[in-house]
Amino acid sequence: MTATATTPAAVTPRRPRRKPLGANPLGILFSAPYLVFVIAIFAFPLAFSVYMAFHDYFFTAPGFEADRPFVGFDNFRNVLTDPLVWRSFGNVGIFLLINVPLTVVLSLVLATALNRIVHARAFYRVAFYVPYVTASVAVVAVWLFLFNGDGLVNTLLGPLAPDPSWLVNSGLAMPTIALFVTWKGLGFYDPGSTSRRSRRCRRSSTSRPRLDGAGKVRSFFSVTVPSVRPATLLVVLLSTITGANLFTEPYLLTSGGGPDGASVSPALLIYQRGIQQGTPDTAAAIGVLLVILVLVVAWLQRRFVGGEGR
Repeated sequence: MTATATTPAAVTPRRPRRKPLGANPLGILFSAPYLVFVIAIFAFPLAFSVYMAFHDYFFTAPGFEADRPFVGFDNFRNVLTDPLVWRSFGNVGIFLLINVPLTVVLSLVLATALNRIVHARAFYRVAFYVPYVTASVAVVAVWLFLFNGDGLVNTLLGPLAPDPSWLVNSGLAMPTIALFVTWKGLGFYDPGSTSRRSRRCRRSSTSRPRLDGAGKVRSFFSVTVPSVRPATLLVVLLSTITGANLFTEPYLLTSGGGPDGASVSPALLIYQRGIQQGTPDTAAAIGVLLVILVLVVAWLQRRFVGGEGR
């Protein structure tokens, strides 16, 4: 008799079954409240704004049903042919061109200065946050006192003071607002965290000999600035997003976008059209355009400032 050898069948490894809630369901449970918050406060209003922008939408009394027909791109056509809308986007462009670079530079300069302070460092960090946490109405009152026609700034400038004055001058109103927002919001961008990044980089760079005889300025631009690039990108993105939604400052400082629309912003125009003038469909169209513009600018910043794709 001859024995026949049998080869064992190849064993196919079982693929691990995917869990419906992921590898860590507890994480989803912890993030669920914030997810609900995002959907209720951001996602749903944005989706409803898109619906309003494509319909002849208007406010009615509670419980009253009215026909709101689909109008396609008519609201966008009306918005894009409105000179005030174009001016509002131009105003916020001027604001961002002043506010964003100033915020980035001052955050980095303050972070570097904090590294050199030995005593009372905590006091200076708290001082950066005081304007940001102070009520806007109180701070605006101080700036109105400083920059009105017979204010302290014009008194110090004397014959060099602008006429008309700062906040009633069509060429200086938006730059003045940009300076105010930069000063007030600087604490929001946490120069302390940038300072900690810069300090860690400084310690690591000074622990080895300086290369090629590089001085302090060369070391700052070659070592410190690249090391805080992620923080810089975050500051650029946040200042762009918050600046594009500028509302409170022109509303309070220039009485609603004056003089003659020189300081009106898209967010302020949305309020005027949607609430004061009762055309929420037009206001929604402006809001949709603003969201698209901010997304495009943020993508460009991530690509060129953040170095994506390199």
